[in-house]
Amino acid sequence: MPIDPYILLLLGTVGLAALLPARGDAADVASGASTAAIAFLFFLYGARLSTREAVDGLRHWRLHVTVLACTFVIFPLLGMATRGLVPVILTDPLHQGLLFLTLVPSTVQSSIAFTSIARGNVPAAICAGSFSSLVGIVVTPLLAAALLGSSGGFSADSLVEIVLQLLVPFVAGQVLRRWIGGFVTRHKKVLGYVDRGSILLVVYTAFSEGMVQGIWHQVSPARLAGLLAVEAVLLAVMLTLTWYGSKALRFDRADRIAIQFAGSKKSLASGLPMASVLFGAHASLAVLPLMLFHQMQLMVCAVIAKRRSHDPEAEAESERDTASGTGAEKDSEAETGTGTVAAGPRDAVSRSAADRQAPSR
Repeated sequence: MPIDPYILLLLGTVGLAALLPARGDAADVASGASTAAIAFLFFLYGARLSTREAVDGLRHWRLHVTVLACTFVIFPLLGMATRGLVPVILTDPLHQGLLFLTLVPSTVQSSIAFTSIARGNVPAAICAGSFSSLVGIVVTPLLAAALLGSSGGFSADSLVEIVLQLLVPFVAGQVLRRWIGGFVTRHKKVLGYVDRGSILLVVYTAFSEGMVQGIWHQVSPARLAGLLAVEAVLLAVMLTLTWYGSKALRFDRADRIAIQFAGSKKSLASGLPMASVLFGAHASLAVLPLMLFHQMQLMVCAVIAKRRSHDPEAEAESERDTASGTGAEKDSEAETGTGTVAAGPRDAVSRSAADRQAPSR
């Protein structure tokens, strides 16, 4: 399958930082610009998310609790279990980065996109990803303090800085949504480039600082291969647990799809600025596992979403809906990318919600 062009841009940004890292005054300018870019990204995020959608989404609380448990409980437990791989497979810094990866929030945009392709509960994916991002602003630094300790660089100032950089802009976007929400929705394609550009700038800044500090000699090709293998197992375990675990909890197929895609992913957009604050000069090595996992999850979940859209269970559900007179409408939604909204409390969420996707995750 073809590689996402954005992944190539991320790799190119890392290469640029390796060849032409920002130093001195240029590093200060790049750092300030990346901070402003991430704040603007979360401002747009707040302006896009309908407050009514978020409130209505709370009615489906079992699904959201399940996603949050996957993101902030099961993932960290698996990350802690990898401690036994040090120093045979992972170095201590790589393990810290891997553990940090397990602490960050879920994605929003890719969870929505894959849920839509697989004919899942799109409004639930929107709300689940959004709640995860907001909870993570506070929970991720606290988990980092508990599990990474002094190596994570956590302090009360770190928490304040993360809240100011992420939560305050989001709240500002929510407050101003009444006046700018329409503009943001109409120009979502153009503003999407701002989202991705913000992440590229943060990647360049973090890896430039790593080059200047000379930390890359700590990573060998064998260690990178070992890290990739560990992350592949981690992703496979989470995809399996979210799918079969949600079935055991008696969620319907549409909800299981949303849980699988929202509960098995980690957000690059949220993780990068947090790592920059928590790890400082060592942020580049700390976010390397997150960047690799981000690429892996996109490629694997794209294949799964495509298969989910054609699996026998989906076809049987479509036939049942057609017999009851609702199948044609749902099939039309799936083809146009708005997804399927299962019956129940979540029907209160507008089907057009999928068009108002949050920043790239």
